[in-house]
Amino acid sequence: MTPLQLTRSVRSLNRIRQIAQVLTQHGFGHIVARIDLTRFVPVWMMRKKAAPPPRETPVSLGQRLASVCAELGPTFVKLGQMLTTRPDILPAEVLEGLHSLQDEVPPFDTDSARQIIAEELGCPAEECFASFEDEPIACGSIGQVYRARTVAGDRVVVKVRRPGIDDIIKLDMRILKWLAESLENLIPELSVYHPAMIIREFEQLLNRELDYINEGSATDTFAHAFADSSIIRIPRVHWDLCGSRVLTLGEIPGRNIETFLRGDRSETPDVIDRAVIARNLMEAYLDQIFNLGVLHTDPHPGNILIEPPSGIGLIDFGQVTTISNELMMQIVVIVYGAVNKQVDLIVETMADMNALSAATDRNDLQRDVRALLDKYYGLPLKRFDIGTVVSEFTDAVRQHDVIVPREAISLAKAVGMVAGLATKLDPQLDVMSLIKPRIKRALREQLSPKRLARTALVSGWNLVGLLRHAPSSLRQLMQRLATGTWELNIKHENLDRLANELDRSSNRLSFSVVIAAIIVGSSIVISANSDLTVFGVNIQWLGIVGYIIAGVLGIALSWAIFRSGRLH
Repeated sequence: MTPLQLTRSVRSLNRIRQIAQVLTQHGFGHIVARIDLTRFVPVWMMRKKAAPPPRETPVSLGQRLASVCAELGPTFVKLGQMLTTRPDILPAEVLEGLHSLQDEVPPFDTDSARQIIAEELGCPAEECFASFEDEPIACGSIGQVYRARTVAGDRVVVKVRRPGIDDIIKLDMRILKWLAESLENLIPELSVYHPAMIIREFEQLLNRELDYINEGSATDTFAHAFADSSIIRIPRVHWDLCGSRVLTLGEIPGRNIETFLRGDRSETPDVIDRAVIARNLMEAYLDQIFNLGVLHTDPHPGNILIEPPSGIGLIDFGQVTTISNELMMQIVVIVYGAVNKQVDLIVETMADMNALSAATDRNDLQRDVRALLDKYYGLPLKRFDIGTVVSEFTDAVRQHDVIVPREAISLAKAVGMVAGLATKLDPQLDVMSLIKPRIKRALREQLSPKRLARTALVSGWNLVGLLRHAPSSLRQLMQRLATGTWELNIKHENLDRLANELDRSSNRLSFSVVIAAIIVGSSIVISANSDLTVFGVNIQWLGIVGYIIAGVLGIALSWAIFRSGRLH
């Protein structure tokens, strides 16, 4: 598929042109050329040599990617942020550069927010809310947040989706899908980063984040789960003031945990029990994993509030992960294998996750995993840094083209982030002592007779279904073979690019023949009898016009060949 086949709208072509030029400006011109986008880039931009950066240290690949994403707007910023959650695919130096990406977008007009509220809730903001502040308290690429008060007098925060953002994202997603497909087909060495899979995952996450009903439902799930807790507070969803573009949540007390992590008493005069908060925070996330089965996967400091002396508030449930029984069993088995140094069990479980590719050498993978286990074996539990262990594990498996399921990576990353925050609050906290008994309990539950019987029942039903349908499926296959309607589909790769190149070459050759014919014809006409006229015009003037036309066409052909970069 070419950019013109992707879409023929002027808006789409302008966006493709912008993407190609931004990529070229930041040193990715070779990528632009290989996916056949040079026609959208000025020749001077493709030909100029990149000037060295005005710094002592060179700009890294991750920093250049971050600059590209920041310049291309909200969709690409979200993509860069999502990539930071896949350390099993991208190397650490790239992720480090992408971590600098922030949703630095100007706020949109509050009048537009009020109009969206009126359209979504069916009544003006002045009627839906007793008061609604004019200035937003937070602004992001998807939406922005306002403080308000309901008619009943409850203090709430209202998230309003940015106007027109869904159209922008839909356009960018169509182009990103095409770019991912082109990268995999035309640049085989980049296929190890699985661009098409990344874009599919990104589209699912973005569609979920665009519809605030999803976030409201997740928030409600957590609110019910922690309803009886006197420590953990979750915002209450005001469903009568919610829609796909508007989300109204109860405001919970507390201050950003980051202000307490700085240790500046002038900024945090409130007295907090750091040890209790650290333990409660870790326990809250372990409860989500082992009891609730749904995990808040964005536990950065801005989403965790502290209410002295030991209260904890969790906000922003736009990113959550469901932990299925199968995934829980696989994680428990991997942890069990790590504790007992059973490397083959770890690798087999990863195979059950469909994490191993055809290029994965199991022996090499087992050797690297065993080396990692030997490094930490015998280390006291208090010395374990979960974030470091997860980072080293993902580095090890990435070298073997292992793609861990997103849910597992999100879980490990969230636990690592929370453990890091907890140990900053209380350096004496033994995180592994909190995790270990839950792992043992989960293993007992997964291997309980009741759970095994349920699994056996499902497996038996699947086997019965297979045996029941096997004869009819075999008969259909034999009928197709007998009637000659059986088909063998062969998938080709990159032949469409070869066909396009052959078509372009033949067109240029035909163009050259036409130019040559005009030149020859004009030469014959000029050398003919000068007294001959056509419609009162001397025939030699027609020859001169022919020369001019041939010259213009020749210059156009030369320019097209020059722009293609294939002069040699």
